[in-house]
Amino acid sequence: MLEFLNNINAQFCGFFGINSYMQGVVVMVCINIIAVLGMSILTGFTRLFSFGNAGFMSIGAYTAAILTVEFHVNFLIAIILGALFAGFIAYLLGSITLRLKGDYFLITCLGFGECVRVLFNYTKDLTGGSAGYPGIPNYSNMLFCVVCVILAFFLAWRLIHSKYGRNLTAIRENELAAEAVGVDAFRFKRMSFTVSAIYAGWAGALYAGYLMYIVPASFNLAKSCELITTTVIGGLGSLTGSVLGAIIVTILPEIFRSLSNYRMLIYSLAVILIIMFKPSGLYGYKEFSLKRFCRGIKKFFLTLGNFFKGAGKKKATADGEEGSSHE
Repeated sequence: MLEFLNNINAQFCGFFGINSYMQGVVVMVCINIIAVLGMSILTGFTRLFSFGNAGFMSIGAYTAAILTVEFHVNFLIAIILGALFAGFIAYLLGSITLRLKGDYFLITCLGFGECVRVLFNYTKDLTGGSAGYPGIPNYSNMLFCVVCVILAFFLAWRLIHSKYGRNLTAIRENELAAEAVGVDAFRFKRMSFTVSAIYAGWAGALYAGYLMYIVPASFNLAKSCELITTTVIGGLGSLTGSVLGAIIVTILPEIFRSLSNYRMLIYSLAVILIIMFKPSGLYGYKEFSLKRFCRGIKKFFLTLGNFFKGAGKKKATADGEEGSSHE
């Protein structure tokens, strides 16, 4: 199946003249969208902040890479196993840490992410250590990643708009009130944490299949901060906002590549500006609606038309007054 998608991708890109650079940008956009969708489920709909999702990305990436290279497992199966293994680790971690309140859970996740990175640095026989893990087959082509994004968004949408998603939203709004009406807050927070890790592992596996070479430094604290920042920019409580945020955060550094050394500074300024002028993010708690979009476009053109119409009337009145004065 992957070979078939590779052939279709090559023919599609050749027909439309999409070069390898543009394909790479689309692939990175897709990978970031999947990772941010998982972060949106955790942070946007459950209001749990985690600085450990880069660690789950690395678990998915290394699991898929080792299974593919060492055990010759089909890459599609390796992606599934990598994502599930990341979710299993999150389930165990969440069972221990999710009873912590406030900043303690966030600090625990931060420590977990750094521990995973250091562990992969020192297990040279298994992961290659700081030198990295090479020789991963290049199966994460543009078409395959786009299909993965569509599937990931569909599954996230179905989850959020199910009774489980409504329970997550209830916990976000008021955890005590949710527990009072029978919602098991701990169980649903653990489910959200696990699903978020599965998405992160999925994105990490695709990342490994695209770069064909991974190092632990790629999954550091800055990557976790980037995921949280993207979720906040897109809008807490909006899946389509998370997609838009991931697209913006991935493409803008490519446009301003000369400023790549100031990426974290730009992210910080973007978050400050969003908090000051639009605290709920670009989409807030709303999803993209084609009907609302068309209504907005119509309103814009009506306002524009009224503006020019009013300007024309003022000009005609001024011309009339000027003619009267001449008489």
